[in-house]
Amino acid sequence: MKLFLLKIFTWWNGQTFGTQLWTWRFGELVGEDEQGNRYYRTKGGKIDPGLGFERRWVIYNGYAEASRVPPSWHGWLHHTVDVPPTAETYTPREWEKPHVPNLTGTARAYRPPGSTLASGRRPAATGDYQPWTPER
Repeated sequence: MKLFLLKIFTWWNGQTFGTQLWTWRFGELVGEDEQGNRYYRTKGGKIDPGLGFERRWVIYNGYAEASRVPPSWHGWLHHTVDVPPTAETYTPREWEKPHVPNLTGTARAYRPPGSTLASGRRPAATGDYQPWTPER
């Protein structure tokens, strides 16, 4: 019952019931990436009259996080390229890095040196700060 209610009322745990119904009725599976995310478009590449181009969407495998879309699929989703990575031989560029999840807001988030969150206490003052005072 819990999974059924989550599917109806939440969007961040995968697809909602409405998205599942829309995908089943109007969607066509284009491919899947190495993380298990599935990519769809309107059946037959039909042009949406309201948009003027075909709809393309992703169903995340697990938590919905936009940074989980690899560069190859990102270009296709945003209509930068017309051919999906599954229809051509895609080779990543040497400057493309592997996916790293967005850790902002988690305990494993980056804490720069000097941050009060990095060590749990404020670093000692170094004496190099001089406050501004207006001239009188």
